[in-house]
Amino acid sequence: MEVGIWRYVLVAGMGYLLGSFPTGYVIARLWKGIDPRQHGSGRTGGTNILRAAGKGPALFTIVGDFAKGALAVLLSRALVDTDSAAVIAGLAAVLGHNRSIFLGFHGGAGSMTNAGVVFVLAPHVLPFMAVAGLVAAFLSRIASVTSIVAAVTMLAALVVSFLLALSPAVYVLYGVLACALILFELRPNIQRLCTGSERRVEHY
Repeated sequence: MEVGIWRYVLVAGMGYLLGSFPTGYVIARLWKGIDPRQHGSGRTGGTNILRAAGKGPALFTIVGDFAKGALAVLLSRALVDTDSAAVIAGLAAVLGHNRSIFLGFHGGAGSMTNAGVVFVLAPHVLPFMAVAGLVAAFLSRIASVTSIVAAVTMLAALVVSFLLALSPAVYVLYGVLACALILFELRPNIQRLCTGSERRVEHY
């Protein structure tokens, strides 16, 4: 392969490994001495850490998962300063979070890691995600609904951003694929939403 292609491969690998760092698992182990995979949904994201280990561990998990996505894009900018490389790194980070190599290819749903990616990739989109997510959280008290609404809002905002010439078309591709990754991981939650058996979060 050409040198340029190798750089993109490096960016993808770097993004995946960053995303794979099991923030919630490590924090739950260190803070409470528990394996979050043995509790609740079995995921390592903020919601399950909240249920399994409490508010403090959940907050640190959310910050860590957000930072993974942001750092993946920042490092891609340093290694290969193109929009395509940033998108590849961001997608790889979300995939790594969802399917961590350190946890037997299990993990979370990718919502906060995706938010970290968007924070660097298209920061003007993040406020729309945040407002939509907060409204969904307040009205539903269901974490999966919040994640779904935020992901769909991200995609819609990225499409509008492209149409207004505020961001490149490749960012729309990121939105489509990242939204697909998140919704894929939330399949069990969507099924429970359809049957009315999805759990609510008592305290956000």
